[in-house]
Parts: sequence; structure tokens; C-alpha cells
Amino acid sequence: MKVGVLALQGDFREHVRVLDAAGARPVEVRTAAELADVEALVIPGGESTTIGKLARAYDLVEPIRRRVAEDMPLLGTCAGMIVMAKRVIDGDPLLSLMDVTVKRNAYGRQVESFEADVEVEAIDHPVRGVFIRAPWIEDVGQAVDVLAEHEGRPVVLRQGRLLAASFHPELVGETALHESFLSLV
Repeated sequence: MKVGVLALQGDFREHVRVLDAAGARPVEVRTAAELADVEALVIPGGESTTIGKLARAYDLVEPIRRRVAEDMPLLGTCAGMIVMAKRVIDGDPLLSLMDVTVKRNAYGRQVESFEADVEVEAIDHPVRGVFIRAPWIEDVGQAVDVLAEHEGRPVVLRQGRLLAASFHPELVGETALHESFLSLV
């Protein structure tokens, strides 16, 4: 299956490697035409404000919304989760797709980054995640399933064919969350 990775900024290449290892055919997506040619999309981490500016500049916001409305699966990690959120504390929503309220950089500054093992529903082993200036979830809507928590806060969420994580599993080569995402395609 052909899975797009939004390649506007951030380290999207790690997602390409993990998706390849999980059995998908990953391709970089920078245009609406490239988006139209994939079965699913991953929005990697990076800086959510920059992702928003570039997504607008490349005219990708409405095409992504339209594809998701047509039932395309979407995975967002870290800043990718922020741009999927309907509500962003200290920021503006971009895609407004997932019924959550997120707080940007809530786990602290860059120097406070950490790794943790997270027990994720329907994955048979702990998922190793890297929390780098990670957002946290303040509130979830009724249609959102919390699949994992860390220290009492939701960190992995699913709403239909949308999957989001506060952390980066791809930075340590963890494939389980991506494999779970691929099962939504």
C-alpha cells in the first residue's frame, strides 16, 4: 500500500524508514497531486506553526481535509497531532480533524526531552516513544478513544481512521504504532 509522508519540514525521513520496515510503500507528499495518489498519510513531528505555514503555502490544508472526509487514514506524531487537533491552547488549529484539545510543548523544553515505554491498546509490547517538546492532551471528545496514557495523560488517540501520538516512535525505529496505523487502511 502506498502511504504518503508529509514532507514539508521536520525529520520525515524516519517515518519513511519505519513505514518501509512495516511493509508499506512510503512516498513523500508536498503537493495536492502527490496527496491524491496515496492511500493514507502521516504527518510527522517538527514545529506545528511551520507545518501550518507550509501546508497553507503549498495549498494542502483543504485537500487533506477532503481526503480525510473521504475516509483516508491519517497518523500524526507530536506536531502532527497538534495540526490534526480541533483545539490548540496557545495556538491556532490547522486541520481541525480530531476532537481533542492539545497544549503545545507541554512536556517541557528541548533539554527536558525523554524516552518512555508506553502500553498501547492492541499492541502486544510496550511502544518506545521519544517525547521532544511534546504536546499533551487537555481534553478528548466522546468519539475519541484513548489507546495509551503516560503518567495519567492520554498520549495515543484514535478517532475512526485518525491516529495520533504525543511522541515520536519513529526516532527509535519502533514500528508497532505504524503497523497499527496501516491496519486502518
